[in-house]
Formats: sequence, structure tokens, C-alpha cells
Amino acid sequence: MRRLALLLVMGVPMLTQASGLYLYEIGTEDVGLAGAGQAARAQDASTLMTNPAGMTRLPDHMLTTGLQALYGDTPYTLDSDAALKGNSPGNTIGWFPAASMFYHQRINDRWSAGIGLYGNYGLGLDFGNWAGEQLIKKSTLLAMTLSPAVAWKINDRLSWGLGLGINYGFLSLTRNVDGQDAKTTDHDWALNFRTGLLMQVTDATRVGLAYTSKTQYHFNVAPEVRFPQLNNLSWRLPISAEVNAPDQLMLSVVHDLNPQWSLLGDLGWQNWSTYGSNQITVNGQVPARENKLQDTWHTAFGVQFRPDDQWRFNTGIAYDSSFYKDQDDTSMTMPSGAAWRYGIGAQYQLTASSNIGAAFEYVNMASSSVSSPLLKGTYHDPNLYFFSMNYSYQF
Repeated sequence: MRRLALLLVMGVPMLTQASGLYLYEIGTEDVGLAGAGQAARAQDASTLMTNPAGMTRLPDHMLTTGLQALYGDTPYTLDSDAALKGNSPGNTIGWFPAASMFYHQRINDRWSAGIGLYGNYGLGLDFGNWAGEQLIKKSTLLAMTLSPAVAWKINDRLSWGLGLGINYGFLSLTRNVDGQDAKTTDHDWALNFRTGLLMQVTDATRVGLAYTSKTQYHFNVAPEVRFPQLNNLSWRLPISAEVNAPDQLMLSVVHDLNPQWSLLGDLGWQNWSTYGSNQITVNGQVPARENKLQDTWHTAFGVQFRPDDQWRFNTGIAYDSSFYKDQDDTSMTMPSGAAWRYGIGAQYQLTASSNIGAAFEYVNMASSSVSSPLLKGTYHDPNLYFFSMNYSYQF
């Protein structure tokens, strides 16, 4: 009994970090650039999220919307020596939709304001009918952000912006209890902020620096776990978890070679080690555990080509280091690793005041393995595919 309880507690930190991924992709033009130049591009109202200082470069009124579909190919296979014997889950993500909307308005020659609604954190996982369905069958961690923001044009070369994030988080965990699905949920509200600077270094080069603070969610669930394989033993685990979306710093540059060609680049940092230190309480006690996560670094390079006044073509490549210290000791509900992003997209000017765009991005992540004896297994060569469309209207 005591040994089984220990195994369960070992699994709890993994489950309470359910499907947390911090995404750059929200259905905007950045998808086709693999995010390159995101804090300096400022070509539509979505700059409110990437760097609010960029709003000072926009026309008097602008609306930007985005639609996105994510498909995840993330098959998980149990090892032969895993404590739970039986079927492996197979692909755990599948299709996942997203949408975003941003509005900007110039107040006067110096000040601009805007508001955005988007989601770029969390993910849904579906393990289906598998050997560990008493532990987890489905998990969903969703976060939506409503963000009002202001920007100040300090002078002709330098702008500053500040945005508030009003974040709603939702956690859902489904297990098989006595042959039926048992679902537990909780939700929470949290605040964070975003601030940035945008500098026009020369007539052809601008640099953006943006910082986003971490977001703290507090969830409480009380799942019951029953193991037919172990004399039908039942265990109820009241779980309280503090989940942190990491703070990040992004430095971006855009350089116009000429009226047709532009080069874009990024260098970024995310504080994932704080996420790995989330506080978890089980039955009123804090289980001892090792922080498996580390800070990550991001770099990206992109190109824009404008052959005429109607078309703008984008492509980009990006690399993010893994937030795991050891790819052989990871979480089953966070399939991730060092990632390469490859994006391509196009924008078409419908009228003098509106444009529409489409983009595709492919993300290849390093394989990862779970060392926990109960669920020991491997995510082999996981991939993500993003399909997006965006529309902008200025008036």
C-alpha cells in the first residue's frame, strides 16, 4: 500500500502540469515567419501581443483577426518494462483550434491604445483507452487572455508600450473510474503584464525589446484512482497546484535591404525553470521532487519579399532549446524538446484598407522519454503542424 501511494505521488506532479505549452503561434502573419522579427515587425494590430510599443507605427484604426488549426503528431509508446501493462496511447494531441482578435486606435500624435483577445498557452491531450486510463485519459489546460494596452511615441525614433494581461485558465482531467469516465475541472483568473521598446535605429533598421511577466494559476482537483491490475486498489488524491506560465524576454530586429526585401531576426529567453518549481500539494503535504525544467533560448531568422504593392511573401526558421534538463526524464503530459520551426506564408492586399493572409508552420521536436516506472515510455519524433489565416482592416 505504501509503495503504491509513493508511485502515485511520483505521478502527480506530471499530471498537474497537464499539457502546458507556451506557443508563439496565434493565427497571425508571424506563423509564416516562424516568429522571426516578432517584437520589431509591427505590421498589424497583433503587435499588441508581441510588443505593444509597435502600435505607434500603425494607422489611425486597425482590426486584425486570426484563425488557426494545430495538428499534433505525438505518439506515446509504453516501454516493455513499464509497471502498467497493456495498450499504449498512440497519438495524444490531434487537432486543436485557436483564434485571436486585436484592435488598435490612435489617440493623438503621441499616444495609441488597443485591446486584444487571444490564447497562446496550454494544450489538450487525449490518451484514449490505454493501460494507464485510471491515471489519466484526457487532460486540457487552456488559457485565454484579454489584454488592453497603450503605447507612447517618445520621439521620432523611440516608442514604449505597456499591456495588461487578464488571463483565464481552465484545467480539466478525465480518468477511468470503475469503467466510466470521471472528469474533474477547475478554473482560475490571473494577471500579468507586457512591456516593450521599439527603436528606429536607422531609416532601414528597427529593433524591438519586449518583456512578458509570468502568469500564476491556482487549481484544485480531487481525482480518484483505481487500479484493477493491483487488487482493484482505490486511492483519492486531493491535489492543489500552482501552475506558472513562464516570463520571457524577446529581442527582435527588422532590416529593410530595399523596398522589396527585408530580413528579420529574434533572440529570446523563457524562464521555464520557474514553471518547473510549481508548488504541488497532495493530501495536504508537499511531495519531494526534483525540478526537471530549465530556462530556454530562442533564435529565429526570416525573410519578407514584396514583389509589388499587392503581395507580401514570408518565410522563416526558428530554434528553441528544450525546457527539459534531461530528455530521458520528462513528463508524459508535456511532450516537448528542442524544437525547429519552419514557416511559410503570404499576404494579399485586397483593397487599399484591407489585406488577407495564410500561413503554414511545421515544428519538429526532439524525442523524449518518461522514466517514471509506472508510465515508462517514449514520445518518438513528435511533430506539430499549424495552419492559419488572418485578416486586417484599417479605417
